[in-house]
Amino acid sequence: MIDKKIRIYPDPVLRKVAVEVEEIDGYIKELISVMFEVMKAGNGIGLAAPQIGVDKRVIVVSIDEKGFERLALINPVIDYFSDKLSTMEEGCLSVPGIRADVKRPSKIVVSGITRSGRKVSIETGGLLARVIQHEIDHLNGVLFIDKLSEKEKRKISKDLDELVNSQKIGENLT
Repeated sequence: MIDKKIRIYPDPVLRKVAVEVEEIDGYIKELISVMFEVMKAGNGIGLAAPQIGVDKRVIVVSIDEKGFERLALINPVIDYFSDKLSTMEEGCLSVPGIRADVKRPSKIVVSGITRSGRKVSIETGGLLARVIQHEIDHLNGVLFIDKLSEKEKRKISKDLDELVNSQKIGENLT
């Protein structure tokens, strides 16, 4: 059974590099279903498998843009990043209550495998490109807070410390 609990920073699983999926079997298909369920329950628009403690290279995205209400990608790779950058506020289900401006390439081309085993390549920009980059970062043990400017890091440092301390208190209670 797949754990439906979102892992919260500074959980070490969020810093691990996820492993490639070798075979799209029943477990991977169930993982994708669970990820959509957890993402929806958390009011998120993207989720990576490590966020629920699974070290597999799987992401799900759900935004009403270009027909990608339910996109699942297995072993996603960004093949192209535009030189043009854009800044947008980001948050994360694994870093609750903290939002900050993050600069990312505004357009990407991502390739991966769908739940049905089909290889795809998607060229996109805007919010979809941002969410895909954010989720693939999770697969590499990178959080949005790692991408912040020094100014943005200073803005959230107290909130981040409180989050870390609240997780330590929670560990001591269990």
